[in-house]
Amino acid sequence: MLFSVAMMMLLGLVLSFICKRVKLPGLIGMLITGIVLGPYVLNIIDHSVLSISSDIRKIALIIILTRAGLSLDISRLKKIGRPALMMCFIPASFELIGMLCFAPGLMGISMLEAAIMGAVLAAVSPAVVVPRMVKLIEEGYGVKKQIPQLILAGASVDDVYVIVLFTTFLGIIQGEGISFVRFVNIPVSIVLGILIGLFTGRMLALLFKYFHMRDTVKIMIILSVSFILVHLEDMLHTPITYSALIAIMFIGVGLTKYRAVVSERLQSKYNKLWVIAEVFLFVLVGATVNISYLESVGVKAVLLVAGALLFRMLGVFVCLIGTDLNTKERLFTMMAYTPKATVQAAIGGIPLSAGLSCGDLVLTVAVLAIVITAPLGAFAIDNTYKVFLRKSQNAHME
Repeated sequence: MLFSVAMMMLLGLVLSFICKRVKLPGLIGMLITGIVLGPYVLNIIDHSVLSISSDIRKIALIIILTRAGLSLDISRLKKIGRPALMMCFIPASFELIGMLCFAPGLMGISMLEAAIMGAVLAAVSPAVVVPRMVKLIEEGYGVKKQIPQLILAGASVDDVYVIVLFTTFLGIIQGEGISFVRFVNIPVSIVLGILIGLFTGRMLALLFKYFHMRDTVKIMIILSVSFILVHLEDMLHTPITYSALIAIMFIGVGLTKYRAVVSERLQSKYNKLWVIAEVFLFVLVGATVNISYLESVGVKAVLLVAGALLFRMLGVFVCLIGTDLNTKERLFTMMAYTPKATVQAAIGGIPLSAGLSCGDLVLTVAVLAIVITAPLGAFAIDNTYKVFLRKSQNAHME
């Protein structure tokens, strides 16, 4: 087991470095590491590691959401207004509709299986988008019209919205049935998750105010509380539940609101923690990819991803109707909202581990979506922002 972990980390970091040197996202190198070391190629990764990969992916997802919460500025959402709110839900919903249109015909799956696949694919990637938007803000490109801020604000909630849809569809296909109560539970679970998260964040802020402790200890406490929230949600068998994932994100929002100084320090710590989690997440996802299955559905899967992306870009276009963005700025926003990686890696393997017949297909399409959209999205952002966006002279004053 120790040898497997060492190989995963070392080769994952090496290939990630090589990918970054050739202007590709480092996560592509980590995916390749998993494929090469996994059971379908060299079979080096120990079975004991693979057997807990779903738990490791869940921990990585918790880290992703906590980071998002700590960095989410609610006042920014309010300031940008309607377009930011629409970007949280509309593009992902359009992509899901696109998947429902194309997947049953192309892949021969049911509408419910297509909905699960669409929910996996519909999230935008913080790993690709966030650092690039921060760079744009620092350089002053698009800041006057708040384009990078719009993308950042929307992406923070987009992921959680998609994850809630995914868990709902997964529950239905696992035999919990389709009912009016289940769909009523979607907005109710979101609201309850927000309230529980904000309350927990407030309590933790008070704890950290009156009891001085190292930031590392604070992270351990936040992670422990997050694990408990997930466990309690799994234990609930009532018609109305709460979304633990949304609660986890809003713990970060609550901490930022009530204890901003601590929140900033913890955000830095979580960024470092993500360096480790990212390697395990993408390597283990790569290790679960069945190469022979990938070959059999490759072309159809690529067409499916492309078709769904067109729907997503149309959704972004709809969000921008009525704004003062020109054609180039709208096109940039549409392209910048397409990269996929972290959420697909975190939940793409869940249908397979749950024993669903569409599990292999969902995972394969999720990995292909990462491999296609992460480098293309990163390339599009990096090579068009200076051409499509206007630079403000006083960037930090906008």
